[in-house]
Amino acid sequence: MTKAVILVLDSFGVGSAPDAARFGDVGANTLASIAREFAKVKGRQLELPNLAGLGLIRAAKAASDQAILVQDAAKVAGAYGYAAELSSGKDTPSGHWEIAGVPVLFDWGYFEQKTASFPQALIDRLCAETGVPGILGNCHASGTEILKKLGDEHVQTGQPICYTSADSVFQVAAHEEHFGLERLLDFCQVARRLLDEYNIGRVIARPFLGDGPDSYARTGNRRDYSVLPPAPTVLDKLTQAGGEVISIGKIADIYAHQGISRSLKATGLTALVDTTLQQMQQADSHSLIFTNLVDFDQNYGHRRDPIGYGEALEYFDSRLPEVIEALDDDTLLLLTADHGCDPTWPGTEHTREFIPVLCYRKGMADVDLGQRNSFADIGQTLTDLFSLEAMAYGDSFFKQLTTD
Repeated sequence: MTKAVILVLDSFGVGSAPDAARFGDVGANTLASIAREFAKVKGRQLELPNLAGLGLIRAAKAASDQAILVQDAAKVAGAYGYAAELSSGKDTPSGHWEIAGVPVLFDWGYFEQKTASFPQALIDRLCAETGVPGILGNCHASGTEILKKLGDEHVQTGQPICYTSADSVFQVAAHEEHFGLERLLDFCQVARRLLDEYNIGRVIARPFLGDGPDSYARTGNRRDYSVLPPAPTVLDKLTQAGGEVISIGKIADIYAHQGISRSLKATGLTALVDTTLQQMQQADSHSLIFTNLVDFDQNYGHRRDPIGYGEALEYFDSRLPEVIEALDDDTLLLLTADHGCDPTWPGTEHTREFIPVLCYRKGMADVDLGQRNSFADIGQTLTDLFSLEAMAYGDSFFKQLTTD
């Protein structure tokens, strides 16, 4: 009856990684910063009793010397640690692929110029192949701010809004009704093909609705077009062995749908948790339920909203007992992240941080996993859990989870 549930709290870092200086992120700490700002504004500490009960605060304190203004649990039931990233970048695909046992050891391509970001040859080919009269944006931008700035012009001209960031990404925003959702997705698929030669990690379709700058808002029909991981992940190994990988949220897109048995979409933190609970009740033995909780990153981390981030964490914490109660005796729950995104840090980009590694199964005692040198330790642990061939990277902590 072996099963596993992975919940990725997208962007939930717990302190500067050892190589943070290379990224200009020394001092970044997503959890500590949220808790500090939350206490200032709310006049009370951030309350995460259930995450603390799994060892979050102990892991966070070990990962950083910054104060964590969250009450620790008197007693911990679970295994807890924190992991550094081996991959060369701090982007979403690299973090997720490394979690699944495949670190990204090459450098992605980037559009580094803040304005006129895309090569004219790329723009010309993209317009010629898709039939659009041109593109708007062509710059580094916040996804919400660029809608306010260029949304009206997009609706009037039919030109999609194309923008990027410090990540290896090409993002396209278009109005679902005026431009059309299917047309946007078709445009992004052409862009994905053309961007392969630039070694860009993701093309992201960002559909939106609304009648003007004050009402433009992105919808839940986002679609990510990723390149394939550079090697088979633990997801591939599990499905090839007859197991099932159930993707919830944007997981399938991140892995380019490779190693995925079923893909379920859900929009918003509530729906993502609800869908996870439903699948926990239905999944067969030898299944992995893999959920990305994107709201933490896209709604609060990138938008530099520590109070909203804190409130979302408290909501998730309040739902955690339902997840724990739904676990079968032989199901492993694993909570982690894919990078940091300190909402108080300069700019709007991800931050290079340790991620938490929290594990729980029924009857588990207090287990300190310490510092892990790669996110790939998670994937290697899953190979032991499911009796699969070992990955090339990562050190399994499976034995520590099974020692009472």
